[in-house]
Amino acid sequence: MDPRLKEMTHNVPYHDLIQPALGPANPFEPAGTSQRNLLTGYFEEHNMADYAFDTLHRTFHNKSYALDPDGDGRQIIGMVQEAPSDIFVVRKNTNMKPKKRKEKGDPANAEGFLGPWAGYEGEAVKQTPVAGTEEELAEALNLSTDLPKLVEEEDDGNEKTIFHGKSTTDYLGRTYMHVPTDLDVDLLAEPGIKEAYIPKRCIHTYTGHTKGVNAIRLIPNSAHLFLSASMDSKVKLWDVYHDRRCLRTFIGHTKGVRDICFSNDGKRFLTASLDKWIKLWDTETGQCISRFTTKRIPYCVTFNPDEDKQNIFLTGCQDKKIYQFDVNTGEITQEYDQHLGPVNTITFVDENRRFISTSDDKTLRAWEFDIPVVIKYVAEPSMHSLPAVTMHPDRKWLACQSLDNQIVVYSAKDRFRQHRSKGFRGHLIAGYACKPGFSPDGRFVMSGDSAGMLWFWVSRSTL
Repeated sequence: MDPRLKEMTHNVPYHDLIQPALGPANPFEPAGTSQRNLLTGYFEEHNMADYAFDTLHRTFHNKSYALDPDGDGRQIIGMVQEAPSDIFVVRKNTNMKPKKRKEKGDPANAEGFLGPWAGYEGEAVKQTPVAGTEEELAEALNLSTDLPKLVEEEDDGNEKTIFHGKSTTDYLGRTYMHVPTDLDVDLLAEPGIKEAYIPKRCIHTYTGHTKGVNAIRLIPNSAHLFLSASMDSKVKLWDVYHDRRCLRTFIGHTKGVRDICFSNDGKRFLTASLDKWIKLWDTETGQCISRFTTKRIPYCVTFNPDEDKQNIFLTGCQDKKIYQFDVNTGEITQEYDQHLGPVNTITFVDENRRFISTSDDKTLRAWEFDIPVVIKYVAEPSMHSLPAVTMHPDRKWLACQSLDNQIVVYSAKDRFRQHRSKGFRGHLIAGYACKPGFSPDGRFVMSGDSAGMLWFWVSRSTL
C-alpha cells in the first residue's frame, strides 16, 4: 500500500494488518517511545498481593533495589550493585532453643505466687530506677497515707424552725391548724359537691423561696394551708386565705428538698431531700420528730393512706429501689427491687391494697403492698418516662405526665391498661416533671408547661 494514500479502496486482509512495520527507522523518534502505551510510559496489568507489593515498594524506596516482580524470584531490579552478594542465601539459626517458663508457684502463697505472670528462665528484667532520693520517696509514701477518705454525709441534727408572726395562737388559743370558719366556703364539706370553674386571673403571688420550688402539697381535709419544698433546702408553710403569708419555715436539710407528703390528719409531714435524708416534722410546732436515711437520694415519699398504717411510709430512691419504713422503729421493713432506673413516683390504688410506681426506665409497675413482687408490668417501645402521676378524685383513673408532651391516662383497677383515646395534649413538657392536677369535682385537668403557662382541659369529655 502506498503510505501517501488517505483512502483505502479495498479491504486489507487481517494477516497483512498484523505484519511488522518495514522500512528504515525514524531518526527523529525519541528512544523508548515505541514501547509506550501511555504518555508517561508503559502500563501493564499485574496481579499481586497488597502485602507483597508494599514490601517491594518499601525495599526499593529504602535501598534502591528490590526483587523483580516479573522474575522467578531470584532477579533484582534497580541498583543491583547495592544488593549484597548473599541476598538469596537462606540462613538457619541453630542457636534457637525453646524458652522455659518459671514455676507459677503455690496459689495459697500470696507472696510467691506468680501465676500467668511468671517470666522465662534466664530472662533479664530491666528495672527503671525511680527519680528522687530515699528521703523524698519516704515523704511521698507518708503523704499518700494521709489523704482524706470519702465518708457519707452525716446529719448534724441542727433542725430549727422560724415562726413568722407575733403569736402562735389567737385570742381563743387556737393555732393556725384550726380550720377557719369565717369564710364563704365550708372547708370541711365533702370535696366535689360544688361545681368548680377555671380560674380567670391571678389573685396572689407567694414569694419567699430563693430557688426553684419542687413540690406543693395542700393540707388534707380543709386545704387552708399548704407546704412548699424548694431547692434552697427549706420548707415553708403558707396560709391560703386571710393574709396569704408564710406562717413557718422549716430548716434542717443541707440540700434541696425533692418531695414532701402530709399524713392523713395533716399534723405531721415528711420531707425527702437531696442530702439523702428523710425527716418527719410536726406541722404545728415545727419540731423534727425523726430522721431516716438509706444512704441514697430519695426522689419521692408517701405515707400509707390507711388510718391504721400511718406509721408506714414508702420512698423511691436513686438506687432503683423502693424502701418501706416504720416510723415507730425507724427501720426498713420491706424493699421493692425491680426497677431499672431511679423511682420517680409512688401512688396507692385499689383501696390502698396496691400501689403504682413509675421510673426513669420508662415503665409502670403495680405492686401488692408489703409483697415485693410485681403484679403488673407496663412497658411499650413508644412509652416515655412518667415523672409525675395524679389520681382522679373518683380513684378510677391515673393521669401520668409523659415526657413526650402529653398526659396519658391509665386505669387504676386490676388491668392498669392505658386508654389511648383518653389523653391530653397541646402543651410542651419535655424535660420537666410538672405534676398534673384535677379539680375537686373532677371536671378539669390542669398542668404547667416549660414556658411557665397553665393548661386546662375538660376531663369529663374524655374520662
